[in-house]
Amino acid sequence: MKLAFSTLGVPGLPITDVLALATAHGYHGVELRAHPEEPVHPGLTPAQRADTAAGFKAAGVEILGLAGYARVAAPGEDGPVLTEIRALLDLARDLGAPFVRVFPGGGTGQSPEEADATAARRLGTAAEYAADLGVRILLETHDSHRTGADAIRILGLVGHRQVGALWDVMHTWLGGEQPAESYAALSPHLGYVQVKDIASADDTTPLPLGAGVLPLAECVEVLSRHAWDGWLCWEYEKHWYAGAAALPALLSPGREHLAQLLNESA
Repeated sequence: MKLAFSTLGVPGLPITDVLALATAHGYHGVELRAHPEEPVHPGLTPAQRADTAAGFKAAGVEILGLAGYARVAAPGEDGPVLTEIRALLDLARDLGAPFVRVFPGGGTGQSPEEADATAARRLGTAAEYAADLGVRILLETHDSHRTGADAIRILGLVGHRQVGALWDVMHTWLGGEQPAESYAALSPHLGYVQVKDIASADDTTPLPLGAGVLPLAECVEVLSRHAWDGWLCWEYEKHWYAGAAALPALLSPGREHLAQLLNESA
């Protein structure tokens, strides 16, 4: 498995500094938070996109994916959601990123069936555009569909190879799902896995990997047992928790912890 970290952990950091962190601490790739607050977002000019892609290539670091914020199950018209997804897909194509992350984002006024159908309809439409660009859309286990069992209801309706799953191990755990259950549901569609650690279900402030309660060893073990060889991406949510420790000093210990788990599960 290859290791990456998300720029959610280093809010606003220039890409040159992000690349320096990745190379200094032994990470193969980076997940880019694609938001106007960050250096990389759909508003970049063609020249800025080319410069960003060239910087990653020169550093030998891969762009794992773009973490977008489109909510595919959200109530409302399809048009704005599809426009947002297409902008992310265009950016991913220009940067050479294989994946774009979307959220479920179902509303409280919807029935589960309505939310599933809305998400599947939009993802099915966006999948055709994604196929033309060679980019894959990944539905994250999150908010209204936080478990693998929830996400598979949507993915099963879509049935398109350009639409897959992003397994956020915190949300499946918070949803009461065991790692083996999450993997069984998501494995036919799995793009990559987001790892993290927290103190408890009531305190989701990010912690160094291995310092909290999330079943990271079990997650890595089930992936290894099934010979899964994709990406593990550390999503350290510093952006949302200003009081959390700074990520840069944690990157090397985090990589070493993941390497230890991989060795133990081999």
